[in-house]
Amino acid sequence: MDTGLKGKKVLVTASTKGIGFAVAKEMLKEGATVFISSRSEDNVKRALEELRRVGEAYGTVADLTAPEDRERLVKEAVNAMGGLDVFVFNTGGPPSKSFKDTDLSDWELAYKLLLESAVHTTKLVLPYMLEKGWGRVVYITSVAIKMPIEGLVLSNAVRVGIAGLLKTLVREYAGTGITFNSVLPGYTLTERLEEVLRKRAEMEGKEFEEVVREVEEKIPLKRLGRPEEVAKAVVFLASEAASYITGAFLQVDGGLVPTLF
Repeated sequence: MDTGLKGKKVLVTASTKGIGFAVAKEMLKEGATVFISSRSEDNVKRALEELRRVGEAYGTVADLTAPEDRERLVKEAVNAMGGLDVFVFNTGGPPSKSFKDTDLSDWELAYKLLLESAVHTTKLVLPYMLEKGWGRVVYITSVAIKMPIEGLVLSNAVRVGIAGLLKTLVREYAGTGITFNSVLPGYTLTERLEEVLRKRAEMEGKEFEEVVREVEEKIPLKRLGRPEEVAKAVVFLASEAASYITGAFLQVDGGLVPTLF
């Protein structure tokens, strides 16, 4: 399938490891130019070294909770690539906590990381897409939007805001050539998932391996997902093949979420 992504300029945030890195790599395989980011300079350097074996990639250090970093990130991406066609929003997750263990500072950070950063960065990238009359915005969120995950109250509550944002953007930017979609990963083999499951094991007084087996048993496909499987879904939604898809929430969860909608 020709994705039509060859020559497109793609910004992927929080993309030096895990799902974000996998997205950047898959985009390069399709012939796109990619700009990545991370809070860690070492991670940016390491990721670029690997990505540049695949295609044309650039990157910078940026903290998505800082407005000035978000502004600089978009400017550097546009300058490096000569434009911007596709924006893939990805972030790390907030700490794994129960509601009783959170305080207001936890909620403030979760808002800045998961929702404010998405809103602000979207505002920054849309003018470049509007100028061309074509664009793709893909938010990588979580199945927590549809099914709260134990021990992740911050993510469960705040990520839902992306759903309202996305559906609103679809209406407000109708007819502009820009589509807005979201990919909802389930349990995927990343460092972040290991952190979450280790925290759960600690809270429940279980061995880590036991918790992993319990999670896999809940998934109809009986295994954890791989970052590249999520990345391929993102590539599809950013492609020409998905030109009539907007406002969608695509679960990549092995069948975990049992709800109809």
